[in-house]
Amino acid sequence: MLIAAYVAFALLLLICLGLEFSACRSRLTSRSYSNPAFLQFQLDYYQVYFLALTADWLQGPYLYKLYQHYNFLEAQITIIYVCGFASSVLFGLVSNSLVDRLGRKKSCILFSLTYSVCCLTKLSWDYFVLIVGRILGGLSTALLFSAFEAWYVHEHVERHDFPAEWIPATFTKAAFWNSIIAIGAGVVANIFAEWLGFGPVAPFMVSIPFLVLAGTLVMKNWDENYGKKRALSRTYTDGLKCLLSDRRVLLLGTIQALFESVIYIFIFLWTPVLDPYNPPLGIVFSSFMAASMVGSSLYRVATSKKYHLQPMHILSLSVLMVFFSLFMLTFSTNPGQENPSESFLAFLLIELSCGLYFPSMGFLRQKVIPEKDQAGVMHWFRVPLNLLACLGLLILHDSDYKTGTRNMFTICSVMMVMALLAVVSLFTVVRNNAELRLPSSSSQAEISSPEL
Repeated sequence: MLIAAYVAFALLLLICLGLEFSACRSRLTSRSYSNPAFLQFQLDYYQVYFLALTADWLQGPYLYKLYQHYNFLEAQITIIYVCGFASSVLFGLVSNSLVDRLGRKKSCILFSLTYSVCCLTKLSWDYFVLIVGRILGGLSTALLFSAFEAWYVHEHVERHDFPAEWIPATFTKAAFWNSIIAIGAGVVANIFAEWLGFGPVAPFMVSIPFLVLAGTLVMKNWDENYGKKRALSRTYTDGLKCLLSDRRVLLLGTIQALFESVIYIFIFLWTPVLDPYNPPLGIVFSSFMAASMVGSSLYRVATSKKYHLQPMHILSLSVLMVFFSLFMLTFSTNPGQENPSESFLAFLLIELSCGLYFPSMGFLRQKVIPEKDQAGVMHWFRVPLNLLACLGLLILHDSDYKTGTRNMFTICSVMMVMALLAVVSLFTVVRNNAELRLPSSSSQAEISSPEL
């Protein structure tokens, strides 16, 4: 597994470089790139946001390994993860309202504080302290994906009066560098945890200086801004009405709940499946991130003027690839006949599929869901998603662990069959809808994929 991980990482990096070089040659330039004031504003945002992303990604490779290092049982680790998922749902419900009322700058500082405390809890061997840490992690994640973007959009439009059409340029560049940061974070985590021998707690301690620096720069360089008060009950009620009244929205929500709940379960399972064979977990994580970046690059190529594939087709392909990968895993994790190399390959295919899935799903959501209802609808999308993920993890360790992992992959395969049926139904509904097709004269920009 050691050699396989490094070889896969090197090959995927080469593919990434090739695809990105090809994309750079055909990428259109924008007048905004030559505006000095805009470039300085972008830089002020990026230097903070990228520090926050680095701290977040550093914690990915060794989270499960840390709990295992503290000699917790698989069922106990499951409960910690479930608490993390539950806190993400809970704080996700109120994060936008909290950020608007507290202030975006203060919310970014709060992110730095809560995530730093979350990292410090990893020094403790106490089970309940670690649960509290995961709950704080859920709050921090909710703030990361709400406060920073909200602050930027307000400053971009209201304070600096830049054209709103320039906003996607900032977030497209941020999505690209997010992938690069994720790949690099895995390597850095591996260096501190394994090469230098500091153990699985080291990446969490390395995250703290990044968080402190991010919070310091926010206090020093950013101005405060606030959002309008929102009636949460009305937002969620309108979102539910939109979800139930439009079959396209309902089918998209079904696909998202099934697909992304399987991804959450994969995030939990990849470490216990591969770790017995002593792979470099940080390099494995970086390989996953590189595979996801390859998928995002392939999406851009596939939707370009040259090939002009439609997001609906790519969404179908991504779901089918995950089903095939899970089918492989039901055999490669069979007790007594484990094949770690085959499992690793299946995991890479899942990540590649994620790189295809997220921009496809993002495009379709923007076209199908009215802008005024997107916040409420996305809330209702996340509820079954997290419930399925939590239920899956609890079922997994309700039985014998040796057979439980294989059984969980079997259940996930069934869930992906259901997702495929939903994709077919959606394709039937929208096949004559020109609005859901990319225009022939342009290509779709990359949309960022979620944290692992």
